[in-house]
Amino acid sequence: MEENLKFLEISRGYDDKSIRELSPLSLAFVGDAVYELLVRLYVLKGNKNVNTLHRKAIQYVKAQAQARGSELIMDRLTEEELSVFKRGRNANPHTVPKNAKIVDYRMATGLEALFGYLYLRNEGSRIIELFKMMEDLK
Repeated sequence: MEENLKFLEISRGYDDKSIRELSPLSLAFVGDAVYELLVRLYVLKGNKNVNTLHRKAIQYVKAQAQARGSELIMDRLTEEELSVFKRGRNANPHTVPKNAKIVDYRMATGLEALFGYLYLRNEGSRIIELFKMMEDLK
C-alpha cells in the first residue's frame, strides 16, 4: 500500500516549522483525505459494485470507527505524534455531525490531524504502519 502513496508526495515545501504552525483542524483537513484514500484502497479488494464499496468505506471512516482505531494505536505513538493527536482532539470544531458522539468526533479529529501531520512530513511508511494497526476495526 505504501507504494500507492508515492504519487501523493506533493507535500514538499512544508518544513517542520510551517507544519507545526498549521492549526490542528488544517492538519485534520489534510489527514481526512489521506485516511479516506487509505480506506478506499483497503476496501478495493475484488471487482465490487461502487455502491457496495462506498457503503463499506463508510464503516471505516465514520467517527466511531476512527475513535476505536485511535484507541488501538494510542500506546504506540511517539511523544510528538501524541502531542499532534491531542492538539487535534482538543481543537474546537464549529460543527459536529448529527450521527456522531462528540467524544468520538474529537478522537477522529485527533487521528485525522495526526495523519495530516505525518503526510505533510512525508512519513508515508509511518502512516501505513499505523493504518495497518487499525485495519479491521469497523
